Amino acid sequence: MKNQKRIRDYGVSIGRMLPGKLNSITDVDGIKVGHITLNSGEIKTGVTALLPHSGNLFKEKVMASSYVINGFGKSMGLIQIDELGTIESPIVLTNTLSIGTAFDGVLDYILEENQDIGTTTGTINPIVCECNDGYLNSIRKRVVEKSHVLEAIKKADVEFEEGSVGAGTGMCCLGVKGGIGTASRVIPLDNKKYILGSLVLSNFGIGEELLINGIKAGEKIKSLLSKRSEEGDKGSIIMIIATDIPLSERQLKRVCKRAVVGLSRTGSFIGNGSGDIVIGFSTANKVSHYEENAICDMKILSDNKIDLVFNAAAESIEEAILNSLICADTTLGRNEHMRYSLKEFIEHLI
Repeated sequence: MKNQKRIRDYGVSIGRMLPGKLNSITDVDGIKVGHITLNSGEIKTGVTALLPHSGNLFKEKVMASSYVINGFGKSMGLIQIDELGTIESPIVLTNTLSIGTAFDGVLDYILEENQDIGTTTGTINPIVCECNDGYLNSIRKRVVEKSHVLEAIKKADVEFEEGSVGAGTGMCCLGVKGGIGTASRVIPLDNKKYILGSLVLSNFGIGEELLINGIKAGEKIKSLLSKRSEEGDKGSIIMIIATDIPLSERQLKRVCKRAVVGLSRTGSFIGNGSGDIVIGFSTANKVSHYEENAICDMKILSDNKIDLVFNAAAESIEEAILNSLICADTTLGRNEHMRYSLKEFIEHLI
């Protein structure tokens, strides 16, 4: 988006399902994404914020679940997601050593909107996820501030940049530059078109394992470079899946598990040091914080029709990862560390 050339613009179409209008998680009505990018010298980091809908998230929660594929990570808020099955805050992504600051930033935003929190009602469960951008970024300087989190939330929009922006500024993935990527799929159900979209923060994998639509791209890139150093799979990926299909928390958990299919199709084997975490939510059934009824009516998808949703999750995650690579820019970071963009090699790969 934002006039960037994405993986489909290079003739690579992932799967057989149709993408949404923008081929983005924001094809799900109400979702917005915003970035703050901190990119100067040895500072290569930032914040990305996703708003599940445009209303008051604390008062109108969305049904949700999460799934930890490999738990080498420092995310915050997942326990309550799985216990209560809801999300009640923006989802914020940043670097590993800035999760505390990001948490405080989300708190400031939510508390300002809801004067009842902590006084006449309960507290709030901010969702913060991270990847380690320390190869390119001077992560110990901890330059992310609460104001950056608030600004990312306020800048959230339907169209947003991918690649080396926001939380993705300093990320590396499968031997090249990683970052933010997104994709979506259209799902026809009962003569109506629904949307499932994905957003990723990619920072995982070994370069020679990179696959592009089944092509062993990593091996080809390795042959194009005279010098290459691999240290194993020590990165992470955060994957967010959203839909307007009415799904229960149990069904959302099942959908989250299918993210591993799209992840593996790009070359991940889910290494020991990789934090691979999925959050899924549906905007179809809002959960009121001040519900007055004892019994609530909610729609739910028949499990007999859920295979289409599983397929959409796998395809959109795979394409979102590839978009995160192809939209990223070649980056020189701290200590002269460099990661080339996939754009540098793509013409030799397909």
